[in-house]
Amino acid sequence: MAIKITRPQGTEDVTPKQIYKWHTVERIARETAENFGFHETRIPTFESTDLFLRSVGETTDVVQKEMYTVKAKETEFTLRPEGTAGTIRSILQNGLLNDALPQKVYYILSCFRHERPQAGRLREFHQFGIEMAGSQGPTSDAEIIALAKTILDRAGLKNIVLNINSIGCPTCRAEYHKALRAYFEPKKDELCETCLTRLEKNPMRILDCKSPICAGIAKDAPIILDYLCDDCRTHFEKLQEYLKALNIDFTINPKIVRGLDYYTKTVFEFVTTDIGAQGTVCGGGRYDGLIEQMGGKPTPAMGFAMGLERLILTMESQGCDFEEPKSCDLYIAPMDESAVPLTMQLGQQLRTSGYQVEYDVMQRGLKAQMKYANKIGASFVMVLGGNELAEKKAKLKNMETGEQTEIALDETFEEKFDDIAVQYMFHDIVEDFEKECQ
Repeated sequence: MAIKITRPQGTEDVTPKQIYKWHTVERIARETAENFGFHETRIPTFESTDLFLRSVGETTDVVQKEMYTVKAKETEFTLRPEGTAGTIRSILQNGLLNDALPQKVYYILSCFRHERPQAGRLREFHQFGIEMAGSQGPTSDAEIIALAKTILDRAGLKNIVLNINSIGCPTCRAEYHKALRAYFEPKKDELCETCLTRLEKNPMRILDCKSPICAGIAKDAPIILDYLCDDCRTHFEKLQEYLKALNIDFTINPKIVRGLDYYTKTVFEFVTTDIGAQGTVCGGGRYDGLIEQMGGKPTPAMGFAMGLERLILTMESQGCDFEEPKSCDLYIAPMDESAVPLTMQLGQQLRTSGYQVEYDVMQRGLKAQMKYANKIGASFVMVLGGNELAEKKAKLKNMETGEQTEIALDETFEEKFDDIAVQYMFHDIVEDFEKECQ
């Protein structure tokens, strides 16, 4: 008896009927990043587990609960839970910091985290991300945020709120950690087991706990903005000034800490309420110590990651436009075997010119072929039989209007079809223009 096998929980199939939405957001993200001077990079799907332990942080939920780690013989590796660590590893290993700075790269990749699946949160998910290495000033912070906002704007999203915060540098954060420990210590009996560990190692992680009890306790905790050193405070104030210059609205949210240990100074999130509880569409910030922590020279850096599933969900909920999926330009219907060679030749000729052409490969009758042409949304249909082969001409039928145009089956075929197809493409535009002129 055959066994029915389904996809793993927390993963999704993207079928041909949905892929055009992915093409839309990927194109917008790529083109926008390149407008800002970023270039694509690609990294392995898995890395040494030590990479994530050192960069993401041992006290984070990602490392403690969510990583997919695999042992194969003497080797241990982890499927990437996020894109920054692997990208920075690649930048260092390939010597990109020896080139002109800042180094500006972007990526589109899949990530893996073992967490409870819900809307906008999967175990295999996809991110668009960017990383900029070499610039320490708040101008680069504003540049990165502007890039993210431009993508969201070009996608047509509305009601997206930008939250910003500064989590300081190691110097001022040490004082903040003392204040957090003093606040949480009397309440530690109420904290979850994970947060008890965080209390000693990294009390800021408690502010990011998803437990309602811990979140309630953290509600009145001290805020990092009261503990910033002069340099971090000036950096944050300048960032606000530059965002205002760019006409980017923002809200200062002192509770944002982000979920990974490598962040310093600026952190930010673009948030929506249109996709339920998991409303962060994009998040990022500065991580000036990460490159040195991974063995490189002290080099400031920052970036963001944008969840593509969440972006598409938000676009769908807001009725944003997606690119129309490519449909068949011409369906050629051979009536019998004698017409098949010419059918294939003409189809291949037009495909070489960029048209989407299909013809029968199922040995269907003419009536069944016409039904198929309708189902795939063919713009034109052309029937080839004995008469067409003898006369070296056929009728090209416009499936929208029913209009038929005679076309020669000789060396002029491609040029003639090109003319007819262009007229069809611009028909609605011309018609609208003529109405306006009347």
